[in-house]
Amino acid sequence: MMQAIWNGKVIAQSDATVVVEGNHYFPIDGVSRDVLSPSSTTSVCPWKGTANYYTLADGDAESVDAAWFYEAPKPEAAAIEDHVAFWRDVEVIEAP
Repeated sequence: MMQAIWNGKVIAQSDATVVVEGNHYFPIDGVSRDVLSPSSTTSVCPWKGTANYYTLADGDAESVDAAWFYEAPKPEAAAIEDHVAFWRDVEVIEAP
């Protein structure tokens, strides 16, 4: 079981993450959507497609573009469709 921890809280948890390039992608059903705020930021990966970002927000705490997902991944990355990954100040750990 993997967990994503931010601002002292578990914001994602799953025993079915998909690991791509060292990042755990969590199924969206295992992510606390109440901390996700859509961002206008995008980036492009040659083999995964266009990434969209979320800013994490909880009370006064905010982490800009700390989560990303591929709304329409390329066929080679189909396994991460409907999944979210985290970085920056989000700690991804194996659940104790």
